[in-house]
Amino acid sequence: MSESAPTTAVIAAGVLETEPHGRTGLTRLLLGRPAIMIYALLVTVVVAMVSIPRFASPVTTGFLLLDVIPVLLIAMPMTLVILTGEIDLSVASTAGLTSAVIGVLWQAGLDISLVLLLGLVVGTVAGAVNGALVAFAGLPSLAVTIGTLALFRGLALVVIGDNAVADFPSELTAFFTSKLGVTGIPTVMIGVALVVVFFAVLLHLTPFGRALPAIGFSKEAARFVGIKVAQAKFWLFVGTGSVSALAGIYWTLRYSSARSDNASGLELAVIAAVLLGGVSIFGGRGTIPGVVAGVLLIGVVNYALRLGRVSEVVLIIVTGSLLIASVVAPSIGQYLSTARHDRRVRRQLPRAAGTGHVRAS
Repeated sequence: MSESAPTTAVIAAGVLETEPHGRTGLTRLLLGRPAIMIYALLVTVVVAMVSIPRFASPVTTGFLLLDVIPVLLIAMPMTLVILTGEIDLSVASTAGLTSAVIGVLWQAGLDISLVLLLGLVVGTVAGAVNGALVAFAGLPSLAVTIGTLALFRGLALVVIGDNAVADFPSELTAFFTSKLGVTGIPTVMIGVALVVVFFAVLLHLTPFGRALPAIGFSKEAARFVGIKVAQAKFWLFVGTGSVSALAGIYWTLRYSSARSDNASGLELAVIAAVLLGGVSIFGGRGTIPGVVAGVLLIGVVNYALRLGRVSEVVLIIVTGSLLIASVVAPSIGQYLSTARHDRRVRRQLPRAAGTGHVRAS
């Protein structure tokens, strides 16, 4: 018996050594989740162009991008938050609170530059409240942000009531809907692209960003290797609050309307896009390119359905279905991969034991 166990272990090691260890290099780049999302986006765009007559036009490009900008903005910090195994459900309420504060301050006669700056401060403070409760008080982010979702929306209603402020400077609102020449691309997309690049560099090219997946896999292990988990989570929630405020500013000036219910329900689209883009709901895995593709994919599907005169109820159902699919599909894939691995090991172990042959290391 003393010889059997070591022999079995050596045989198992030899079998496992022949197992594939995942995609690497060019194969991983071309067949990874971000690449698959990009392929799906391209196919969806082509199908929409062929099947919907008004889809292939600069006008469509402009309105589609204007619609996805708030989701794309908030999805960037949300990606980093979910990578650490947390979530922020209060982002839409933060945007709504920012919009309400902007409306009231502008109506009070303050300079528009100061109004926008104070709106950004409001969002940052809201994010800091979430971050402090999650990172330093140790409360679960799901419970905290469900609470602040209601709290911030309620504060927005207290600040501005049922009123709507709509007399913002015309040149400013015109800028937020202007296009780059005949391309149909909104001018504000330049700033949005800079935000995307910032978060891509932060996540993929800095020590801080590369540590975030480790937090998602295991907070204890991350602390053991010297990662300041609490501080990292705090600043990530500050980031979601600040960028949500930017989305609130954009929403207000694009529609030239500050209301307490601005951006209602936006958190569903953001989370669906992030998860569809390949970020694991359990943390530890995800990329910015995949999330950008996920945001655009949902935007294209929704806009194409609108052009096809599909009701808003159906659009909500589609978004919810994509959210469920983005959570369930990776789990099914992981289950099938594990089952395939186990079957191969069970099939090869008796064969290796019978021949007495073990792969040399």
